[in-house]
Amino acid sequence: MPTSLPGRASATRGERFAVLDPATGEAFDEAPHQQPDQLDVVVERAHEAWLSWRVDSLARSKALLAAADAVEAAGTDLAPLLTREQGKPLAESYAEIARAAARLRYFAELDPGPQKITDGRPVRSEVRWRPLGPVAAIVPWNFPLQLASAKFAPALAAGNTMVLKPSPFTPLATRLLGSVISTALPEDVLTIVTGHEPLGARLASHPGIRHVTFTGSIPTGRAVAEGAAASLARVTLELGGNDAAIVLDDVDVERIAERLFWAAFRNCGQVCMAVKRVYAPARLYSQVVEALAQRAKTVVVGAGLDPGSQLGPVNNAPQLARVERYTAQALADGARAAAGGHRLDRPGYFFAPTILADVPPACPVVTEEQFGPVLPVLPYRSLDEAVEAANDTGFGLGGSVWGTDLDRAEAVADRLECGTAWINHHAELSLAQPFAGIKESGVGVAGGPWGLYGNLRPFVVHRPEEA
Repeated sequence: MPTSLPGRASATRGERFAVLDPATGEAFDEAPHQQPDQLDVVVERAHEAWLSWRVDSLARSKALLAAADAVEAAGTDLAPLLTREQGKPLAESYAEIARAAARLRYFAELDPGPQKITDGRPVRSEVRWRPLGPVAAIVPWNFPLQLASAKFAPALAAGNTMVLKPSPFTPLATRLLGSVISTALPEDVLTIVTGHEPLGARLASHPGIRHVTFTGSIPTGRAVAEGAAASLARVTLELGGNDAAIVLDDVDVERIAERLFWAAFRNCGQVCMAVKRVYAPARLYSQVVEALAQRAKTVVVGAGLDPGSQLGPVNNAPQLARVERYTAQALADGARAAAGGHRLDRPGYFFAPTILADVPPACPVVTEEQFGPVLPVLPYRSLDEAVEAANDTGFGLGGSVWGTDLDRAEAVADRLECGTAWINHHAELSLAQPFAGIKESGVGVAGGPWGLYGNLRPFVVHRPEEA
């Protein structure tokens, strides 16, 4: 793979940092460590590129469609690299690449045309949409390519340029993706920068950046917002979730168990909108726990490049330590591991798929986002109790309700305090729908036309009917 950053914004001082394979815990490659003071040149070039990129929407659409084709063609190079640095099974890496290409095509075909205002006055008023300028994106390590595309596809389609910083845990596939896409774009329209902090903080607070879009933790999101406030840049923050799944008392447990399990454990539980808590009615509680535990005990855990692996490792050592800490505290407080409950005795960052029963509701594994292959299951006596518990959190990303009576399930879903509620499935998104959290789960909207308009500003022209 190329070792320089796309375009002219390569690291010139020779500093590099190791990238680890989470299946072994050992370094397998390096990435450039760009210094914060190099961002001045990067952002200035992004601004220069914006002056021409913003002009021709048809040319932008054609370029993004060509970029989508290039991404698909590079799948056999991108997918193994993504799996190597992130850990997920190879099939999931291919799915992530396909999603990135699909998102480029979706936004390439959206047209933010002018909108006329009719208000009874003898004035012709029209709202026209204009791009913001250089946009900064900071992306986490769980879905590096998918989340990168969720940021650059609408931003570039709107006529902005972008400087994108991936997580230092997963920089390589994103750099390669940038190189692939750069073959279809003018120079400096999309620039990838890699490195450890304070690179991200400097990017978020750079005075030349007009919009900062970030996905990650709540504390870092607050810091990003504070940095962007210095230049009054717009912010879009997706700050994770602690999604609850409420199982109703009319449910067929065996019918939903497989879907419910994978809604929690896909990508080793490292999904912002994964199910992270299950509330089951008391009379079905043991059955729900056992059905989930049986799947946790039989799922194949291994390196993502192994064809038989269904779950890979946790991505990095700090996150593995967090998962271990939350699980150990729950067990010490009286919880029971119906499955798993421990790190696997092998190289790499592997943790046994874990189902926790009899968990005290105040345990951090319930109240916080564990972001790993651990799922607490809690009983409830009344539906009001379950809804109250589901909403009793600072998070508000997603939630789901599982039952046979769909009208009843929808009525319960309507009571959830979150941005998206699903019925009998979870964490499935259309490219055309808005994605947003409430409370501490975020600010702003991604996805669909809302994501495009989040990268634009209105410009109003008033013209009298007569001179």
